Amino acid sequence: MLVAARDARVESFVYAASSSTYGDSPELPKVEDKIGRPLSPYAVTKYVDELYADVFARCYGFTSIGLRYFNVFGQRQDPYGAYAAVIPQWFASLIRGETVYVNGDGETSRDFCYIDNVVQANLLASCARAEARDKIYNVAFGQRTTLNELFLLIREEVSRHLPAAATAEAVHRDFRAGDVRHSLADISRAENLLGYAPGYDVRQGLRLAGDWYAANL
Repeated sequence: MLVAARDARVESFVYAASSSTYGDSPELPKVEDKIGRPLSPYAVTKYVDELYADVFARCYGFTSIGLRYFNVFGQRQDPYGAYAAVIPQWFASLIRGETVYVNGDGETSRDFCYIDNVVQANLLASCARAEARDKIYNVAFGQRTTLNELFLLIREEVSRHLPAAATAEAVHRDFRAGDVRHSLADISRAENLLGYAPGYDVRQGLRLAGDWYAANL
């Protein structure tokens, strides 16, 4: 894609990076210039994207913007696909009266980012001025939510439509290999250089996503 875009003299190139690039770095919040060792093959592939982009800027003067997405969620996210995330899985399980499983003690935390925030970041990056290009940006809300807190929030949303879900309890099981314990983004670079201003926190996003899942599952 980089070769084709360079040869076609594309003016704006934005690619999907990932928070998984931070790997085993324990620092919070996550700042773009400080990463650790990758903890999964997927994380390696996303880091390589960033290396390619950097090399193309230095060798060919072709600049791009990488957006490190943090746990994106929202309507239409498939709860059963190969890349199914925790939020659609838990919505589906609660709506269908199935068991919700939590990996570990539930105190693992993530910076969940509603899809409308992500769309905003992509549009801003696509139209960014020259001095904002050739950089990596965190795309998140800038707030941590534990899995235990997330379960209670999703249960609350589902119970608005299905009152019986209000008494559901999660079942804890072993931690999953390769999972990062805590994740929280520093979004100041995106705010300052792109004008990013996420408008939906996790609770607002879950309300909108929950209405869709209740209507479609």
